[in-house]
Amino acid sequence: MKKKALKIYSLEDMLDKHIGSLGTPKREAFENELRLDLLGEAIKQARKDRNLTQEQLGLLVGVKKAQISKLENSLTDARFETIIKVFKALNAKVNFNVELLNQTVKLA
Repeated sequence: MKKKALKIYSLEDMLDKHIGSLGTPKREAFENELRLDLLGEAIKQARKDRNLTQEQLGLLVGVKKAQISKLENSLTDARFETIIKVFKALNAKVNFNVELLNQTVKLA
């Protein structure tokens, strides 16, 4: 009996097939949600690494425990300022990468 070879798909192929191609509204929504999930997980991990509860981190930042929980679980669109405050309270270095697609940016 001849075994049938398994077909291998790339992650990009699977995303295109099941979510949509890059640039489509559904794919953009998925990518944005994924970024928020990763941000929330980074906050949660940094908080745990520093042995802080959500309530303690909230006190350092000036927000309630519920807001920290929402950030960690990607349940809110937090203000950029709040996210920066959270990472500052966690003594974490933050790097943002901005790419302007299909554009050339010249600085004076």
